[in-house]
Amino acid sequence: MHETIIKYINLHVTTPLNESEVELVKNIFVPRRIRKRQFFLQEGDVSKHMGFIVKGAMRKYSVDEKGVEHIVAFYIENWWAGDRESFTMLTPSDYNVDAWEDTDLLTLTKAGSVELFSIPALSELARKLDDNYSFASQKRINAAISLPAYQRYNSFAKNHPEFLQRFPQHMIASYLGITKETLSRIRAQAVRK
Repeated sequence: MHETIIKYINLHVTTPLNESEVELVKNIFVPRRIRKRQFFLQEGDVSKHMGFIVKGAMRKYSVDEKGVEHIVAFYIENWWAGDRESFTMLTPSDYNVDAWEDTDLLTLTKAGSVELFSIPALSELARKLDDNYSFASQKRINAAISLPAYQRYNSFAKNHPEFLQRFPQHMIASYLGITKETLSRIRAQAVRK
């Protein structure tokens, strides 16, 4: 499993990992398997790990007072999963993170992350991931407050077609902030065009 994350790191940095850095990565990231519907993190718990998905699919969500799930994020292969705020600040999480498919991931502790960031390539990767997360969050917020439902869906389908194959309609509707009935109408209209 470690070969996947080493390849991922080297693909996203200007200077590849050297042999000792590769060994450090292998020692710090711990393989873990999570079965479908098993929690990686539960609301109210402090996140002790972040996960890099090698195989599988996960979701991050909150549950409101009425018991309705609100999907915040989807994760698949080569994505990082977890609650970064809880992990960084050591505060109870507002979210649940669970496996939607049987998932193999490599987990990282806070102490391990501190050790890894001594490697220049991983500091570079962290900055790139921070930037990408910030850009994606801004786009998602803007879409949620300014775009009609069909444009949000079209943008999602264009940018993440793999999610349409991996997650059910009701979860995609939740992620987009629309009802599953609205999503069905949007998809039916798209087929007719």
